[in-house]
Amino acid sequence: MPTTKTLRDGSPQKRAAILSAARELFLADGFDRSSIGAVAAQAGVSTRTVYDYFGDKQTLLQAVVQAIGQSLVTTIRRTLDDTLTGLTEAAELEGALVTFSMRIATDMLGSAEYATLQRLVRAEPGHLRHREDQPMTNAPDEALGERLAVLTRAGLLDAPDARLAADHFIALTFGVALNRLGSANAAEDPRVRPLIVEGVRAFLRAYRST
Repeated sequence: MPTTKTLRDGSPQKRAAILSAARELFLADGFDRSSIGAVAAQAGVSTRTVYDYFGDKQTLLQAVVQAIGQSLVTTIRRTLDDTLTGLTEAAELEGALVTFSMRIATDMLGSAEYATLQRLVRAEPGHLRHREDQPMTNAPDEALGERLAVLTRAGLLDAPDARLAADHFIALTFGVALNRLGSANAAEDPRVRPLIVEGVRAFLRAYRST
């Protein structure tokens, strides 16, 4: 059962070393075959330190997934800032949305971080608690919704429910690629881009301000 003891924040360096070691061992050996002792040895800390910082192995796995998810959400927000900020003309929208989507499909969906997250979530679903609390569950959609709301206030989109518009955008672009190809990784599959372009155009037919 998960521990209820109060955990220590401790040293950021030790915490990072523990998370890195746990991530590597969980991927290489699997959750069940990886011990707290092995994680501690690889991280160069005591077993007691791992327990003090994370409490138990299940909480440690959750922390590894959370850390990867936070990193990916940071990538999404940075990409939104780089591609969908400062737009003033409706003619810019299609190109900007395609650029955003292709950056996500390469920098994020094609990244080692994303591949690692998918492997952990698929391999250890029974050990992960509270999926709704994981950063990748809602944060990407909410971040995109916030940016679509900005574009609506600027008069470029007509999206009174920006969060719903974000869901539609994701479904029309990455969702179509996943359903059709089994992957939205544009770094590995050139068929992703045409699907994303057509998805962006369908989204704009529905949401472009008139």
